[in-house]
Amino acid sequence: MKRKVILPLIVILLILSIASSSILVRCKGGGEGGTVDTPIVTNPPPPIKGHSIEAVLPHDTSFYTQGITFYKGELYEGTGDPGYVGKTRLMKIDLKTGKPLKQISIDKRYFGEGITILRDTVYQLTWQEHKVFVYTLTDFKKVKEYDLPTEGWGLTNDGQRLIVSTGSGMLYYYDPSTFKLLSKTAILEGNAETFNLNELEYIDGFVYANQYQLAYILKIDPAAARVVAKYDVSDMWRRVQAVKPDADYPNGIAYDEVTKKIYVTGKLWPEMYEIKLGQ
Repeated sequence: MKRKVILPLIVILLILSIASSSILVRCKGGGEGGTVDTPIVTNPPPPIKGHSIEAVLPHDTSFYTQGITFYKGELYEGTGDPGYVGKTRLMKIDLKTGKPLKQISIDKRYFGEGITILRDTVYQLTWQEHKVFVYTLTDFKKVKEYDLPTEGWGLTNDGQRLIVSTGSGMLYYYDPSTFKLLSKTAILEGNAETFNLNELEYIDGFVYANQYQLAYILKIDPAAARVVAKYDVSDMWRRVQAVKPDADYPNGIAYDEVTKKIYVTGKLWPEMYEIKLGQ
């Protein structure tokens, strides 16, 4: 009786062993059509940090600021034109007075957006007109015009590539010589894609972005495709609105590589601020 019982047990054990191995393989994704158990990773939201105002500078209240940038220690600004009446401009600005040292007006068909300067060449986006204008630095002479398949919002560069925002949570990387799209990246804020990325500035390996309609500057790690910090600038917005109630959203981040200082402003703001971001 024992022999008759032992043989079936051996067979059963072999079957169970094979079935167990098969289950393990499937769980590891080794079999075609197998199931892979991926652990769920929860990313904490980025910390909200403060800042200090180091200096207050004048800013022209007629400037519907869409982008500011420093190049070789000098400040440049690009403006938009909500009424499409010819107020889109490209300017070199006297930082101390807030007045243009040099400027050109863009055809009123275009709503100007972000600007950046790379290798003595100025790039200016347009909002919904799907054009990118390219100028010489010395005299703002337009030398090229590229097509842009998306809306244009913010613009900066990392020394090699142009980086574009479109009002979404994406960053687009373009070749500056051809404006060929090289890559694009969705930027996460916590576990979700961020949104309303607007004016951009590249500082020491990070992309800083105004978040349209909100009083935040986002610090983005482009390598990790994540927002790693948020800076609340609502105090400045309240300050300018107390002086000029129709002052629009914060929009404008510029880093002077010569002095290592950061400047911010907004649309129709009467002031520009030199700030130090909290650690």
